[in-house]
Amino acid sequence: MKVTEGRLAGVKLIEPGVFKDARGYFLESYQAIRYAKVGLPQVFVQDNHSLSKEAGVIRGLHYQLKPEAQSKLVRVTAGVIYDVVVDIRQGSPTYGQWEGFELSADNKRQLFVPTGFAHGFCTLVPNTEVQYKVDRLYSKEHDRGILWNDPAIGIKWPTTQPILSDKDAGHPVLAKAEHNFKY
Repeated sequence: MKVTEGRLAGVKLIEPGVFKDARGYFLESYQAIRYAKVGLPQVFVQDNHSLSKEAGVIRGLHYQLKPEAQSKLVRVTAGVIYDVVVDIRQGSPTYGQWEGFELSADNKRQLFVPTGFAHGFCTLVPNTEVQYKVDRLYSKEHDRGILWNDPAIGIKWPTTQPILSDKDAGHPVLAKAEHNFKY
């Protein structure tokens, strides 16, 4: 397993070992002891799975407030996404900055998103399936978001005509969003 630190502190890109032969491949998508050894000691309590039928679907930017803040371990099991994290830790030298990663069923990469980051993705092909583990249960009371195209953040999304839920289209910009993370 190869782990690469993101430009934003705490974000990690993980490339699990993939064992291929004439039949296909095998990989361990998660193994608690191995992940703890590379600095991911989270106990994940919920798995989520989304299907986006079209390219250009943007989901996010999402996070949960403390004390129900979630760390996420994201992977793609069908298709391709452009996955984005935004640092929303007040006092961080990278506050309001973003970083993007391409995750696909082919490259098998995973992205670890720690608490204190908003997370979202854009599908690059139809019928993309994303699965992710979280270390806290979903809490509607603590669920928050930031507008996907906040000009102050300036994310370079790979679509000019995004497909959004009403919820995601209505999130506030970062300057007006409620968040309670400290660096």
